[in-house]
Amino acid sequence: MTTAHAAIVLAAGGSTRLGRPKQLLRRDGESLVARVVRLVAETHPCRLVVMLGAYHDAVAAELAPSPHGFVELHEVPDWRDGLSASLVAASRALQAHRGPVVVTGIDQPALNALHLRALLDGSRSVRSGCAAVMHGERPGAPAVLSHTLFAQVDALEGDRGFGSLLAALPEEDLFQLQAPSLAQDIDTSDDVAQALADGLLDRGV
Repeated sequence: MTTAHAAIVLAAGGSTRLGRPKQLLRRDGESLVARVVRLVAETHPCRLVVMLGAYHDAVAAELAPSPHGFVELHEVPDWRDGLSASLVAASRALQAHRGPVVVTGIDQPALNALHLRALLDGSRSVRSGCAAVMHGERPGAPAVLSHTLFAQVDALEGDRGFGSLLAALPEEDLFQLQAPSLAQDIDTSDDVAQALADGLLDRGV
């Protein structure tokens, strides 16, 4: 029997380089945070945890009420400390979960359900139970982390994610998804302009 997966959506960031909440940028009339939650929900996780920090009320308003089943909203009090704070808080929220965990952010507007399904299927094909999108030669988000590897995020500090944990796995033990479109994320106004030009964000919002 395949153990059900949980899912984490990282949506606590302050969008400091952009100067406005990227969680609330829209694609096809849907905010990026709501869009990612919908895509993750379509993988049928046993738990879907959204980590909130900056712009808490505005981001939470995009997710309530959720039409995708029960979505858990968790506050990251020390979100200013960087990505690791969200991952550590998520680990505590899911401390009773013993299966794999899908982890994704909200700032890759080209993300679709096929990417997430490929990662989940791929994670079942390797010994580690882990899968990640490759950003050049570096594994990163979105990713599927085994329970064993996910337990290690508690040791992360600062603005560090789980990429180093995945990179430490033997190459043959990590399912690597090549998805060049996911290299485009939203951090700056130039990124927004490029996403608009590519039709990945709505204009005028």
